Amino acid sequence: MTRNDYVFTSESVSEGHPDKLCDRISDAVLDAFLTEEPEARVACETFATTNRVVIGGEVGLSDQEKLKDYMGRIDAITRACIKDIGYEQEKFHHETVKITNLLHEQSAHIAQGVDAASGKDEGAGDQGIMFGYATTETDALMPAPIQYAHAVLRRLAEVRKNGTEPALGPDAKSQLSVRYVNGKPVGVTSIVLSTQHLDPDLSSADIRDIVEPYIIETLPDGWLSDDTAWHVNPTGKFVIGGPDGDAGLTGRKIIVDTYGGAAPHGGGAFSGKDPTKVDRSAAYAARYLAKNVVAAGMADRCTIQLAYAIGVARPLSIYADLHGTGEVDPAAVEKAVDAAMDLTPRGIRQHLGLNRPIYERTAAYGHFGRTPTDDGGFSWERTDLVDALRAAV
Repeated sequence: MTRNDYVFTSESVSEGHPDKLCDRISDAVLDAFLTEEPEARVACETFATTNRVVIGGEVGLSDQEKLKDYMGRIDAITRACIKDIGYEQEKFHHETVKITNLLHEQSAHIAQGVDAASGKDEGAGDQGIMFGYATTETDALMPAPIQYAHAVLRRLAEVRKNGTEPALGPDAKSQLSVRYVNGKPVGVTSIVLSTQHLDPDLSSADIRDIVEPYIIETLPDGWLSDDTAWHVNPTGKFVIGGPDGDAGLTGRKIIVDTYGGAAPHGGGAFSGKDPTKVDRSAAYAARYLAKNVVAAGMADRCTIQLAYAIGVARPLSIYADLHGTGEVDPAAVEKAVDAAMDLTPRGIRQHLGLNRPIYERTAAYGHFGRTPTDDGGFSWERTDLVDALRAAV
């Protein structure tokens, strides 16, 4: 039986978190290659630690001379990411950090199964399962705990970077415990906020004085009360942050990137992967379908699962779970989403316009629940499939 009254917790991490910095670099590399060639192949992993960034993986362009040229741009791309995030620490500074580029050409054996230029029925780049989820509990059709955990850190990043709060550093984490009554979010029982600060003399109380007004303005009215527990920099000082304080790696924040634990996850990370990789593109498609099902009024909650095999174009299975909130049969939803969208890897990329340099912006504050942009960014957040789904059931 579904519980109606409970407390659920999700966390987010800022763009300056070591893992998110690595996601940012990997996606910036991806965008650079897609700018040159929409069918570029990229699987880029980044590792960061004290005064060191190591980048590895596979890349591919049809023009080998241009590939060599782009390999030479990795250093500048990396430093630009670190600078924009705001790292100018003694042991992690965008000007002095040592960068090692170990990227190499993509394996021809992998490429042969997914080559879109061949004109054949393009296969998936790997096997795997991908999940998408949507819920009516926020306007963005996202779970409230993760949506607002992201929003808090995004707001603090804004005031840090525009100079309003110069005491704050780039590295931060948030965590919200949200109370649900009758299945709806109604308030926050506890807030955890750990943020790097540049002045070593600031206490936890000082940091709370800085961040509390921004948290209050970010959360819905009435969600905070005298009973809300606050834990701001609970371990005390947090001066050394980023990769100097803790090593970072691409792809380690998959729950932060998606639904904050409120929905299943297939296990595949997103950042640094071009959209032929169904780990990324099919997860975006599943979110797009789930969001449109909910936006169409078919259910208050929807989970979509897609499954793929390497070299096989069509999904092996499509599964819908409406969590007991459906106005239609889940089997009808499965047929409707299959009819409304070509779920082959190429079909997904074409429908959502994924062969564009739109990924660096996804690297922090979640891949879902964002606003679609005019240049095609966050296209999977559109609700333009509503009419087609309604017509199909």
